[in-house]
Amino acid sequence: MEITVKQMYQIEENGHQMGFPRQLMMENAGASMVKNIAATFGDLSTKSVLVFAGLGNNGGDALVVARHLAGHKSKVTVVLLGDPADIKTVECRTNWQILEKMKSVTISTLPQVMDAKPDIVVDGILGTGISGAIREPHATAINLINKINAFKVAVDVPSGVDPDNGQTADVFVKADMTVTFHKMKRGMPKRSDLCGVILVEKIGIPPEAETGVL
Repeated sequence: MEITVKQMYQIEENGHQMGFPRQLMMENAGASMVKNIAATFGDLSTKSVLVFAGLGNNGGDALVVARHLAGHKSKVTVVLLGDPADIKTVECRTNWQILEKMKSVTISTLPQVMDAKPDIVVDGILGTGISGAIREPHATAINLINKINAFKVAVDVPSGVDPDNGQTADVFVKADMTVTFHKMKRGMPKRSDLCGVILVEKIGIPPEAETGVL
């Protein structure tokens, strides 16, 4: 069964109200992504990974990915697209503060990675809540992701793609693999050209959280 973004927000809220916190949803989402990256590549200790994170929960998921990859001994570089003071959610902020204490992860800036040559790129820039033209620095980051010759993994949905209808913003990521959470979003199967292989991962939300939503 495919769902809309609005339905997913309500399911997450219901799960949260049941006592299953968003922090755990984020942790499980990021961990499930790394499980799929490891299934694709095997040994991750030889891989260099460039992680782009926005300031919302999509970025928070990507920060969890970065931490788990560091645990796999990958060479991880993280670019936060904006000022850490502007991080929008407590879940994302918590994961950023952990990364700041980790010597095993390199925190970089967009200008510093323009010539990077990673093996894997993680797109955690925008997620489901896109509206209107893509602003900077997000547009530059999206164009850079598409230019880099690497395996590209999108968190939940490729940035710039509307998961409800598959329509795109003015710039958008072309991913090789997209890991989406809980249930398939309605517009994504139409855009396998942009999503690549789509995997749906459960992140621990109780099925009872769907009551009254689906």
